[in-house]
Amino acid sequence: MEEITQPHTPCSASMKLLGDYWTLRIIDALKGGGLRFCELQRTVDNLNPATLTSRLKKMEETNLVTRSEDTEDKVSVRYNLTQTGTDVLPILREIDRFSAKLSSLA
Repeated sequence: MEEITQPHTPCSASMKLLGDYWTLRIIDALKGGGLRFCELQRTVDNLNPATLTSRLKKMEETNLVTRSEDTEDKVSVRYNLTQTGTDVLPILREIDRFSAKLSSLA
């Protein structure tokens, strides 16, 4: 039996990255500005540190966030959205709008 493969498109690549629940939650948490790892962990429902580390690493690799040393405390690291990460915010607003619409129908 032949395996059917789906063509790789820019949309499918975006969905693969943004379809991850935690990635969207992290982007949402960073919309107000940079956060340190512990602040980000608390903001995103006390997300498991290993999962948060994994998602942040992937988000850095795909240019959604930047990681920088906190100038006040050289031991801590601060995460910020890049322009690409900021470009996702209108998508999150539309998801919120859609969710509210669904809630009103129930």
